[in-house]
Amino acid sequence: MASKTMTFETAYEKLEQLVAELEQGGASLERSVEAFEKGMELIALCTDHLRRAELKIAKLVRDGNGNLTLEPTDE
Repeated sequence: MASKTMTFETAYEKLEQLVAELEQGGASLERSVEAFEKGMELIALCTDHLRRAELKIAKLVRDGNGNLTLEPTDE
């Protein structure tokens, strides 16, 4: 199982390695299934990291005078 403390960058790098391994072919069916399962866990972890980062991003809004200001999003 992918560690919840793994950074997005590390998880993404590991996912890229698994994809490259699967694309090369030659792995046994058992190893291919294991790599696929691990890849799905890494995708879920990356998605969670991205979702949490998105919540932290400030959104740009126009005030009553038409000026653009940054307003933090609700978490």
